[in-house]
Amino acid sequence: MFSRSDAASVAAADSVAVIGLGRFGRALALELMANGTEVLGIDADESIVQELNGHLTHVVCADSTREEVLKQLAVPEFDRVVVSIGSDIQASILTTSLLLRSDVEHLWAKAVNDAHGTILEQLGVRHVVYPEKEMGRRVAHLVRGSMQDYLEIGDGFSLVKMAPPLGIVGKSLGESRVRSTAGVTITAVRPKGGTWTHTSETTVIAASDTILVSGPTAKAEAFSLRR
Repeated sequence: MFSRSDAASVAAADSVAVIGLGRFGRALALELMANGTEVLGIDADESIVQELNGHLTHVVCADSTREEVLKQLAVPEFDRVVVSIGSDIQASILTTSLLLRSDVEHLWAKAVNDAHGTILEQLGVRHVVYPEKEMGRRVAHLVRGSMQDYLEIGDGFSLVKMAPPLGIVGKSLGESRVRSTAGVTITAVRPKGGTWTHTSETTVIAASDTILVSGPTAKAEAFSLRR
């Protein structure tokens, strides 16, 4: 079992506890590990825990709906806690409630639908995520336009990776006046085979470049459809 002294040493660094190691939780935990974060993974399924043994800093088979288990694993002491339980909404809500009662400040929780998310928000979770819903919206924008990648920042504002419209090829950004005519900003450019660099008024866009565009979602999408 993961001792309190072990947990304290992990929490002194950048540490995250991920509760629920299904597809979302597993991907999250492994990505955190890949970026140097120490991760405690918790799941009620022994087979999942065995699969991830050696891939996370610590991985434990435990029932997160029991307050004494969360305290024994020192979960409230971690820098961040993510409740990514999706298959059992009752377990998600109870686990989240126990963590909030333990004054976990930086808590994220996965919601599988709007009703689940509403309950989490009413409990007091400030960071509720909807992985399936958000991915569906993202893919919809990619399918509609000619974007290579898309990230909605919030409040209708997005970052879009795309090939440059023909109308701006061979021109400097100052000359093409993208911001005033399209309502978006080309913030970075990557030549074919090159690396990303910030743009300026004198940056000239080539047909083979990839550009990063920021702006209101509707305008960024419209810009990606220009020919």
